Amino acid sequence: MDEPRARDPGRASSRPPTRGTPAGRDPRPHGDVGQAAPAGSAPAGAGVRGDLGGEPDGGWRRLIQALQAAGDLPPALPADEAAAGVRRALEAVARTLPPARRGPLREAYRLFHDFAHLAPALRKERVARALALVADAARHLPPARDAGDHRPVPAARAMGGANGGSAPSRLASRDGGGAVAGGDAGAGPAPGRGRVEPWSVTLTTPLGRLPGVGRRQAQRLARLGLSTAGDLLWHLPRRYEDRSVWKPIVRLVPGEVATVQAVVLDAQRVPTRTGRTVVRVTVSDGSGRLDAVFFNQPYRLQQLVPGRTVLLSGRVDAGYRGLQMEHPEVEVLEGATDEPVHTARIVPIYPATEGVNQRWLRQLAWRVVGALADQVDEILPAAVRQELGLVDRATALRHIHFPPDAAAWQAARRRLAFEEWFVMQVALARVRSQQQQEPGRAHRPDGPRVARFLASLPFELTAAQRRVLDEIRADMEAPRPMRRLVQGDVGSGKTVVAAWAMVKAVESGGQAALMAPTEILAEQHARRLQQLLAPVGIPVVSLVGSLPAGDRERVLAGLASGRWPVVVGTHALIQDEVRFHDLSLVIIDEQHRFGVRQRALLQGKGQVPDLLVMTATPIPRTLALTLYGDLDVSVIDQLPPGRRPVRTLWLRGRQRRRAYDLLAARVAAGEQGYVVCPLVDEPADGAGDAEQKAVTTWAEFVARHYPKLRVGILHGRMPGAEKERVMAAFERHALDVLVATTVIEVGVDVPNATVMIVEGADRFGLAQLHQLRGRVGRGTKESLCILVADPATPEGRKRLEALCRTQSGFEIAEFDLQLRGPGDFFGTRQHGLPALRIADPVRDAQLLRQARQVARRLLEQDPDLRQPDHQALRREVMDRYGAFLTQARAMWS
Repeated sequence: MDEPRARDPGRASSRPPTRGTPAGRDPRPHGDVGQAAPAGSAPAGAGVRGDLGGEPDGGWRRLIQALQAAGDLPPALPADEAAAGVRRALEAVARTLPPARRGPLREAYRLFHDFAHLAPALRKERVARALALVADAARHLPPARDAGDHRPVPAARAMGGANGGSAPSRLASRDGGGAVAGGDAGAGPAPGRGRVEPWSVTLTTPLGRLPGVGRRQAQRLARLGLSTAGDLLWHLPRRYEDRSVWKPIVRLVPGEVATVQAVVLDAQRVPTRTGRTVVRVTVSDGSGRLDAVFFNQPYRLQQLVPGRTVLLSGRVDAGYRGLQMEHPEVEVLEGATDEPVHTARIVPIYPATEGVNQRWLRQLAWRVVGALADQVDEILPAAVRQELGLVDRATALRHIHFPPDAAAWQAARRRLAFEEWFVMQVALARVRSQQQQEPGRAHRPDGPRVARFLASLPFELTAAQRRVLDEIRADMEAPRPMRRLVQGDVGSGKTVVAAWAMVKAVESGGQAALMAPTEILAEQHARRLQQLLAPVGIPVVSLVGSLPAGDRERVLAGLASGRWPVVVGTHALIQDEVRFHDLSLVIIDEQHRFGVRQRALLQGKGQVPDLLVMTATPIPRTLALTLYGDLDVSVIDQLPPGRRPVRTLWLRGRQRRRAYDLLAARVAAGEQGYVVCPLVDEPADGAGDAEQKAVTTWAEFVARHYPKLRVGILHGRMPGAEKERVMAAFERHALDVLVATTVIEVGVDVPNATVMIVEGADRFGLAQLHQLRGRVGRGTKESLCILVADPATPEGRKRLEALCRTQSGFEIAEFDLQLRGPGDFFGTRQHGLPALRIADPVRDAQLLRQARQVARRLLEQDPDLRQPDHQALRREVMDRYGAFLTQARAMWS
């Protein structure tokens, strides 16, 4: 199972009966247990008794009586004896419940550790809380059993461990898979079954110093990014297996996976012809017998001795002697307070590595969670937890590792996901708050040059463009630095918006710089901006890595003197020798291709310049809040009039010639086209299918089958001058077909190109395919995008079908995020943000919105997080986002 799920009522019960209870008699109180009355309002336990409909019997009655006595304890009587009586009663009742149902009783047990040192009023409050937990435990008890039910007795630990926090207890060294105690046994069994006394551990304790974690295991754990006990606490399970279903042996069916509790009747070595060691252990639960068979594990003879109570979990098979399990998961229950870790519960499955097996890692996690969950500071204010119905942090950590049931797991995951969003949004809101306070440059209102620029445009701006211009105008004229993201679909007119902002900056006496991720895109922007800005007399210069030394020196000198008011470049703009006379506007195109550091370096070349970030890759709103929460967002959600949608076809590999026939027909009509390939070179060994053909190979294919076509090649490894020569030839129609890699994904603008063939289309991401498709359809002619692919996975087919179905980049972005997940969309690391542990922008979008609102509200009340109850939150923000806050500060300071 990937996640814990609520159990089907028709499935076998997971609750064994109580030892010594006559068949057919329900050992629990009659009726449901209600909530306890508040302390001081009634005698302790009155609310519980009232809801029982009668006097509770057996251990439940003694437990309630013990709680009553503790709540009404006269000052003269010793409280430690009363607390000990409550703990004994809790342990007795816990023995009657299966391990997965003991969570509330463990919580109650912990309330009586320091009970003797509390004031009488606080004791009453503790008793009231304990009664509520006892009521919760009783509420989930099963219905009465029938007389034929002979399920075994749960001899499992009641208190302590991962779900019991710091309760004093002994933790058994479990069997076979490698005990936590007893050396460096990460990959093999440890036959000993000795006890390990409680050990002292803190969040910063190196894992190599923990019992049972030797040097080699510590090195293996380091491969998982785990170096301290605190790291392991946040090493969350990747999925879960439900081993909590208990069935009597008589009801087992071959082929099913089940858990049984039984007593060992016999254990013997079975001779074989091959010399292998075979150990056969026969167990019984009173309803039937079962053989457990182990190969090459002779230590089982010492571990599984007759008379010992064990839990077995595994696949049931039909053997020649009857039912059997081969190599089941085994846990030996040493006494009434042993709680299973690997069976009889919802079991976590962790990300692991070679040499670290699941059983060993799970046992280590059990001990660490049990010791550390309560040491972790609570970072959410109580009011926030109450408002949103979130469990406390310690409970969430215990239940995310070892959930007692599906509901507890859901509550734990919801709490931790909200917490992760909340801490992130506090960091982002803190950056925004600092930005608002930082003095910036107020550009002058629009003057005659801006008016001439708008009048010179050979087209009308769309309503969406005008709206975004108004938003940018308000930002640039305000006495604070602009921090704005403009996103729009392919061909929506972002370049014109950027050009307008440049004119406004220059008219106010400043300079503007636009940084693009590739030389091809930078040169394309430079040419387009030269056309747009020439009517208003603003020269544009480019600065790229391939620029000759002499030209580079002249550009650098002109930027420093102010001669060049507008520059377009690549990473070359952030080199140390680049100086500006008065940089007042920074524009970053295709922001997701740059990290925070590059953005900060370019901004640092001016005195708090305004920042305009542009992307033609639409970003789902939830992801924008995650990656760009420190920016204001504008959307150009309207295409210029006259743009015709690009018709998209998906053809199989066997239909490839049809695609190229369509391309040849378009070229014969005077148009041009692209062929996009996923690889740059043919593999050295000639391996790979047709979709992986190299650019040169596909160019030869086109030239061989269509000799009249003029074919050019373009890829990222070509020298800059050669790239420019090829692009210039294609733009002036000296070439008919351009065979290229994804280097043409953005920035290439040739209106006469009306057809694109994408080879191996299933190897590209959906957003990337949409960007590639945007290279055609830039004129008034009908355009065609042909996807050639034989996808091997359902996800690959869904991507291609989605691209054929819709033209909207925003719809495609949302679908891509749902299909591929946030980790594959835009990585958070390049934005200076740590990777998400548990939150998911798709699944937890509502939590993200709530976290954003709560974070802003909290910072309005306490901008610097100085209040005493916000100190833990402040530390968490700095621990998780200190580097990001430092980088962000460099962008606006």
